[in-house]
Amino acid sequence: MISLIVHGGAWNIPDDTLEAHRTGVAQALQIGWEVLRTGGTSVDAVEQSLRCLEDDGTFDAGCGSHFNAQGVVELDASIMDGKTFRCGAVGAVRRVKNPITLARKIMEDSEHILLVGEGAELFASRNGVPTCDPSALRSPREVKRWESIRATEGFTTKMAFGDHASDTVGVVALDERGNLCAGTSTGGTLNKHPGRIGDSPLIGCGTYCDNAVGGVSTTGWGEGMIKVVMAKTVVDYMDQNGGDAQDAAERGVAHLKRKVDGLGGVIALNVLGTFGVAFNTPRMARAYMSSAMHDPFVAV
Repeated sequence: MISLIVHGGAWNIPDDTLEAHRTGVAQALQIGWEVLRTGGTSVDAVEQSLRCLEDDGTFDAGCGSHFNAQGVVELDASIMDGKTFRCGAVGAVRRVKNPITLARKIMEDSEHILLVGEGAELFASRNGVPTCDPSALRSPREVKRWESIRATEGFTTKMAFGDHASDTVGVVALDERGNLCAGTSTGGTLNKHPGRIGDSPLIGCGTYCDNAVGGVSTTGWGEGMIKVVMAKTVVDYMDQNGGDAQDAAERGVAHLKRKVDGLGGVIALNVLGTFGVAFNTPRMARAYMSSAMHDPFVAV
């Protein structure tokens, strides 16, 4: 069995952007699936799928990312190998278009796990990961969104998952060798305080993977996800329930709501290649495919 599942954020996705979200997650799925279908690794599939989403412009990742309160884009990402438990993550980087590639480089070539800000960018420049001018990450759409939010009295980060945009992206893959990998990438919450780090780059909160059980990527209100260690919690539920990914995803979202009144969603994949998806926001962009399926599933 080979399997791949992708998400493109959980929030109240507007009707006029549904097709862009559907097309975006479908394309990312296709790219990652081709890696797996031709014998590639789960790590390669996760990185390539997430790079596609970071480059898309539709999502709150890479070149489509939200502005912080100073009108600057700061990106976060993480990746974890379920076989080796090695992982890499970056936070608040301003000069890297594809933070998932930098996170992978840290996983494979550094003694550390999480690097942030200028330190992460220095690691990128010293290790062959392309950097860019921060202006390359500023999209006209996000300029308008930020200006609109600044005029909203009493705006909080949690509000972003109702009527405001929040399109964190994530991928979990199982390759033909039985190895799992999970990854997550985001521009963070709209109008966040400079330097704010959410759940996406935190191993156990936004991303977690264990070859003996399964892998998870989350999306939603990061502060809530961190408080309940969301990704690891869902993996633990899979471990407890015999590997039922769907039940674990649903229990995880219920736990998030019950404990911290949290909003968001999760994708899960167990060691057998079976999927789980759950969310408590109006919509969530997602797509998945396995070698047991004739056609991919895509929905928003």
